[in-house]
Amino acid sequence: MIVGVLQIELYLHGCGSLKEKRSRVRSVLDRVRNRFPVSAAEVGAQDNWQSAYLGITLVGTSQPHLQPIFDKVEDEILRTGEMEIQDSWVEWLHYNG
Repeated sequence: MIVGVLQIELYLHGCGSLKEKRSRVRSVLDRVRNRFPVSAAEVGAQDNWQSAYLGITLVGTSQPHLQPIFDKVEDEILRTGEMEIQDSWVEWLHYNG
């Protein structure tokens, strides 16, 4: 079993309040959860209204099968044009059972 953890640092264009930020982040997280077999949450910068850190996790049998899903998640986040990915990185956790 392998667990992939995608961490994404976002910049939110034109966001002027925490209320607006939370609405945008909630919307993108809901879309990602509905379209892909992932768990997703905002995991950092909750009090900064122009930045967000997202954590996305996925469980599967091999890294080559999971990486394309993470790529599609990033594409989905960018599709709105309201957010820019500043940085992203993936960690792979391997479990043998």
